[in-house]
Amino acid sequence: MWWKRRWHRRLTRLAFVSMLGSSLIQEAHGAECAATAVKVPDYVLKYAPLVWTHSEDPYQPSDIATHVENTIPQIKYEPVQGVPSPLTLDNLDELNALGEGIRALPPWLQGVRPNKNGKPEGAFGNHVGDWEHNMIRFENGQPQAIWYSQHASGHAFEWNAVDKRGNRPIVFSSNGSHAVYATGGDHDHTIPGVELPIGLLVDKCDEGFLWDPTLSTYIFKYDRTAKQFSTYDGHTPVNWLNFDGQWGDEQLPDDAEGQKTLFGQRKYSSGPNGPKFKELDRKNICPSKVGSCFIRKSLNLKEEEERELKRVRDESEAP
Repeated sequence: MWWKRRWHRRLTRLAFVSMLGSSLIQEAHGAECAATAVKVPDYVLKYAPLVWTHSEDPYQPSDIATHVENTIPQIKYEPVQGVPSPLTLDNLDELNALGEGIRALPPWLQGVRPNKNGKPEGAFGNHVGDWEHNMIRFENGQPQAIWYSQHASGHAFEWNAVDKRGNRPIVFSSNGSHAVYATGGDHDHTIPGVELPIGLLVDKCDEGFLWDPTLSTYIFKYDRTAKQFSTYDGHTPVNWLNFDGQWGDEQLPDDAEGQKTLFGQRKYSSGPNGPKFKELDRKNICPSKVGSCFIRKSLNLKEEEERELKRVRDESEAP
C-alpha cells in the first residue's frame, strides 16, 4: 500500500521523537502499560530535542492529520478502491486489509515556520514529511545516548557528547530531506553512515528556525510485549500507528521522466514505513540494520571514525 501525494519528494526505556508532524513515543513494558498513570513521565519532556529547521526549507513542521486527509492510497500507481471516506488518523489502519509525476504545491503542504518561541502557530493543518527521528535511551529516567536518523543510516552519540540548551539536545533538520544531525553545516550521505569530506549527496543544515516539538505534539506509549500503542489522554488518535504500508509515493520506474540514479540511489525513491517499523523495542541505541553500533563520544566525526577503525583493527588482530 502506497500513498500518492500531491507533491513528490523524497529497566531501560526509550523516547522516540519523529520529524513528521511531531510525535513522541515512550516505551512501556507488558502490563505496566495499562497500570501506568496517565501523566507523561517528566523525563520524556525534560530531555526532548530542540530542532533547528533550515532557513531555506519550504517544508516546515505541521500536523500529520492533514497529511492523511490530502493523500490518495495507491497500489502499483493505481488508486485503491473501498478506502474509508474521509480518511483519518482513526481509520487509517483499515487500509491494511485492502492490499499489499510531480504535482503543484498546495499551501497545506508547506507547513508553518516556528515562531520565536519554537511553536508552529496553526500548524495543525499543514504538510507532509519523512519518518526521520531521534531516539533517546534512558536508564532510571536519566538519558544515556541519542540516535540521529539519516536516510538509510544515522549516528549515535553518548548523551554528554551532544550540544544542548539546558537539558535538551540540539538537532539540525536538513533542508528538504529532513535527515537529522547533531551539528550544522554540510553532511555527506553518499555512503550511508559515513561522512566523506567531499560528497556527491549532501544534506545542508543551519540555524534557520528553532522548533520545539513539545509545544504541538502527539504523545504515545508503546508496549513492547504486546506490540501495541496507547495514549496518555485517552482520546488522541492512535490507529494510524498500526498502518502497515508506505508513507509517500512508490519509487518511480527507472525510465520515468525525472528519475535519476546515482551510486544505486534513486532521486525519486519509495517512501518509508511508519514508526512501528523503527525497532522501538531494540536492544541497542542503533537500529539493527546499521550493523555494528558505534556510539560516538564527541561531535568530531573524523576523530570518532579513526577511533572506530582502530577498534575494528584491534578486534581483527586479537587471537
